[in-house]
Amino acid sequence: MNQTTIGKYRWTICSLLFFATTVNYLDRQVLSLLAPDLSKEFGWTNSDYANITAIFQFVYAIAMLFAGRIIDKLGTKAGYTWAIIIWSIGAIVHAYSIFIGEVVVNVMALVGLAAVPVSIIGFMISRALLAVGEAGNFPSALRATAEYFPKKERSFATGIFNSGTNVGAILAPLTVPWVAKQWGWETAFILIGALGFVWLIFWRIYYEKPENQKRLTKDELEFINSDAGEEVTSNNEKVKISWIKLLGYKQTWAFAFGKFMTDGVWWFFLFWLPKYLEAQYGMVKTEIMLPLAVLYSMTMFGSIGGGWFPIYFIKKGFSPYDGRMKAMLLIAFFPLVVLAAQPLGSYTFWIPVILIGIGASAHQAWSANIFTTVSDMFPKKAVGSIVGIGGMAGGFGGVVMSKLGGAFFDYYKALGHIQTGYTIMFAICAVSYLIAWCVMKLLVPVYKPIQDL
Repeated sequence: MNQTTIGKYRWTICSLLFFATTVNYLDRQVLSLLAPDLSKEFGWTNSDYANITAIFQFVYAIAMLFAGRIIDKLGTKAGYTWAIIIWSIGAIVHAYSIFIGEVVVNVMALVGLAAVPVSIIGFMISRALLAVGEAGNFPSALRATAEYFPKKERSFATGIFNSGTNVGAILAPLTVPWVAKQWGWETAFILIGALGFVWLIFWRIYYEKPENQKRLTKDELEFINSDAGEEVTSNNEKVKISWIKLLGYKQTWAFAFGKFMTDGVWWFFLFWLPKYLEAQYGMVKTEIMLPLAVLYSMTMFGSIGGGWFPIYFIKKGFSPYDGRMKAMLLIAFFPLVVLAAQPLGSYTFWIPVILIGIGASAHQAWSANIFTTVSDMFPKKAVGSIVGIGGMAGGFGGVVMSKLGGAFFDYYKALGHIQTGYTIMFAICAVSYLIAWCVMKLLVPVYKPIQDL
């Protein structure tokens, strides 16, 4: 079939997925970019801020385990609709966290429960709601990709919409501090959160199942469905896989441990770098815009290069899994440069920004490969459940990193050496990938796909 004549409407759907993922990352970053100012306004300690971020990660972890199955039941259009409605409302209600906190604290007082600071409980509730909705983004986008793209185009389409994570991470520091400076932090939450509802209008107009999509040509629909028979069977079977049975495989634990050790590093960079620039260099508000934009721009190289790197080894005769593991081992060495961020950071803030940018870029390359190890080892009908288990493990890893960071920063701040806390956390970030790779290799020393599911 001629690729130039079959039509291109499926790429319109891919564009919608890209913009949704961009909004997803914009919404989750607003709090971290405003954290230095909010901490001063409400008197938060680093441990208080860690608790607020940990709630998001904990709820996100639990929700990820169930999100895929809920999306499968609701269908792509309705599932994505509800996901973005919930997370957009969650993003907007951050602006009313104080009011929410006052209501909750008053209710707690009526039933005799201990008082919790109003701002902390209010932001915790807002973060939890945001997490529930945001957990639906990737299952919805992956399902839409499976519906609108044949297998041979699917990885490319996934790479395009997944790059929205990087674009969102870049745009957030370029917009949020400026909006907050002009109109206040509440407006920043409201405006960024409202973007989801703008996207929703286009989603409701332009998305239908391919067989009901009037904008598709007959040739493009046939191209999309060229391998549909196999996918229908695997999707029907996928829901029936038992989590208990999957936990009996070392391959499951290898993937889950790899996610637990490394996802927390990305969460740490995402949620704590604005506070690091304030603590180390006194940078606040719009001063952090350019450094963070440069740092997250660097992650684009990891996203693009990470998916290509294993091909080098595969072309040399390695199996896809062995080629991926070799690539991941080399990738795991790059975050070690983060060890030099603090020792060299006394010269200029650009040194840690660049070094952490290399580490964050390596994470994106690692992430692209660790997800693919699942399809290397498991049949398609189990991939969704395994990814859910790994996503939950990664979320718990984020909780651990946030809690550790908050505890270390408060402890060393009291001693007048908060920089030591960041030195310790950067060291943990630097070595996490090598530890993860070694344990994954120990659990699965040779390529052994699962055959009995």
